[in-house]
Amino acid sequence: MFNAYPDSCGGDLTALVNLLASDALASAFHHLYLLPSIYHSDLDRGFSVQSYEIDQEMGSQVDLDRISALGISLKLDLVLNHLSARSPEFLDVLERGDQSEFFDMFIDWNRFWEGHGVAGSDGCIVPEADSLERMFMRKPGLPVLRVASPDGTPRFFWNTFYQSIGVEQVDPTTIQSDLGVDPSQALMLHQALNDASNFGGAVDWERVDAGVAHDVQRRYLMIEGQVDLDARSDSVWNYYDRTIEQLATYGTKTLRLDAFAYLAKQPGERNFMNEPGTWECLARVKEIADRYHVDLLPEIHAPYRERTHERLAGHGYQFYDFFFPSLVIHAIESQNPQTLLSWMHEVIENGYRTVTMLGCHDGIPLLDLEGLLTAREIQNLIDLVQGRGGRVKNLFGPDGRKISYYQVNATYFSALGEDPKRLLLARALHMFMPGTPQVWYLDLFAGTNDYAAADAGGHKEINRTNLSSDRITEMLNEPVVSEQIDLIRLRTTHPAFAPPAKLDVAAGGAVLSIRWSSDTHKAALAVDFSQTSFEIEHS
Repeated sequence: MFNAYPDSCGGDLTALVNLLASDALASAFHHLYLLPSIYHSDLDRGFSVQSYEIDQEMGSQVDLDRISALGISLKLDLVLNHLSARSPEFLDVLERGDQSEFFDMFIDWNRFWEGHGVAGSDGCIVPEADSLERMFMRKPGLPVLRVASPDGTPRFFWNTFYQSIGVEQVDPTTIQSDLGVDPSQALMLHQALNDASNFGGAVDWERVDAGVAHDVQRRYLMIEGQVDLDARSDSVWNYYDRTIEQLATYGTKTLRLDAFAYLAKQPGERNFMNEPGTWECLARVKEIADRYHVDLLPEIHAPYRERTHERLAGHGYQFYDFFFPSLVIHAIESQNPQTLLSWMHEVIENGYRTVTMLGCHDGIPLLDLEGLLTAREIQNLIDLVQGRGGRVKNLFGPDGRKISYYQVNATYFSALGEDPKRLLLARALHMFMPGTPQVWYLDLFAGTNDYAAADAGGHKEINRTNLSSDRITEMLNEPVVSEQIDLIRLRTTHPAFAPPAKLDVAAGGAVLSIRWSSDTHKAALAVDFSQTSFEIEHS
């Protein structure tokens, strides 16, 4: 499975499809996972969806039809937990407040927590302490987006992930003229706009005419964010139905369910992997997807010790093997494959259906390793990749304190010390690992950490560099790229890997052996971690 943004390989989806159709990649890939910037979106490079219509600047239905004609199946995203604050639905809420037909699609924070907390000085309810202790935060502070309702009063919506408030540069005189307020009010509003993160809470609205706050918001603010959807609302489930039907018309055979574990929420309960609510929501999504003949791939990061992967498999779902990327680095660095071997045995013995990877758009997982590696081993990995230029992403408590590491953002090549031998060894392991191998485009082209992009756009951009068609043509001639393609093509075309293949794995000292066989066909990989070397034999 090739994994890319629609514009990451040549500038648009047409160029990407041309690459997949080229002699260089012929017969290498059966699947394409196209990231959600193919839709109309704003923040987080596609994961803040405004509309699931195809963004014509990225690609078209013609491109999607060409993918199908190549015999490549398509995987797309359905972002279950949230919609963009710039979606038509939430913009209507900003304009019309409670009178919007879409109001119940989103979680009004204060209504949700009514009776389960106390309002702070800004009017936002702070949940009771025992409820806060159960909450899983993706950023410092309470997960709220503060906006002004049509009557000017502050309103708070649940916002688990990103938000950004842009401000048009405007002077007090212009505000006074535009809104018809007196000079003191214009100055106060100007000061509030300069501190847009406090807009809705830092203004003395008793001194401002009703509706002025809403006018300020509409005229001068660009509110962006990922506003959480309310799984208790029938409107949300009708929206999912319409969306899955739409995505099926694009030709997708699989939907990756982004952030599904945050969807089910109840006052006083966990806001992440709420049980049984999460499974009930997932079953309801599957019922819709089955009607449109689409498979589901739920995406979740959770510590190994919590056995969430096991419960996903028990409910009949395939899942992302987020353990594999870091276990490969650990095996290479420690020259000891035993933990990787143990995980491989678990996958084989339990018949898990997995999607494997080295790098991806989201960073190298670390939280997931708890229970597989010791805290010291995990910290050593963090220090190692950070020492090679990686950026660490953490999780936070309601008071803004760090409570856990989460992932390291780096290209996989840079995480391996930009050593071609190590990247090829990792790719060989990837191609012999059970599951569906998913190949991040920047890994394939041995991309290095993009520090300028990370500094300008956030830590994740370190591994999201767009490549021009000319640059790709150059890289296709590099041995580290062409040899990876050979390994990928072996996995894709060799009958030893065809179902119902048998897989045997064993390790002795620093050597790991993996052997696939199907009918009379065989393919075997032997890795010597002490020498950073491998050999492949196949029929």
